[in-house]
Amino acid sequence: MALAARPDAIFSHHSALELLGAAHSAWSTCTHYCSGARMEWEFDGSSIRAVPHPTALARCAMTELGTRRVERRGSIVRTTGPERTLIEGFRQPSLVGGVSELVASAAGFATLDIDLLAKLLELYAIRRLWAAVGWFLEVNAQSFAVSEADLLRFEQHRPNAPQYLVRATRGGNFIARWNLVLPQEIGKGDPDVGES
Repeated sequence: MALAARPDAIFSHHSALELLGAAHSAWSTCTHYCSGARMEWEFDGSSIRAVPHPTALARCAMTELGTRRVERRGSIVRTTGPERTLIEGFRQPSLVGGVSELVASAAGFATLDIDLLAKLLELYAIRRLWAAVGWFLEVNAQSFAVSEADLLRFEQHRPNAPQYLVRATRGGNFIARWNLVLPQEIGKGDPDVGES
């Protein structure tokens, strides 16, 4: 539907979780990146949201970095891949149904490319995102074969002072290693032991 409206659409956020087969719950908003202005419209009980490409990626002509083509109902569509979906979900949690939905969904990804995560995070250059992804990798270290060396790579870029993952909130759980305050509903997560 969004593809018909915007041929350059790259499905993102919760729509990407759905296309990647990882969405934890149903969602009635279809979000996609495209060239041009932000637009939103309703169609058949669903909301379609077109948002401009992230400035950090558009500035260096890297809007397709971390995307992939997937088949959906007989058509090939472009979506953000697991790595970019994870980062952009932490960047804009309201577009993925909240941090809880993102964390539960992303834990179901088959794999994560650590080098691609780092490359994308370098382009965004937001320490809060480095910390959020680092925390997620630590909590899911066994599932994604994350080593302590990988975690140290992300930890080097954490914020210098504590930051809230969701900026507009107060309270929550402080994760000292990442200088990050997670929403209360997330808890602290139970880090599993990765490979050394």
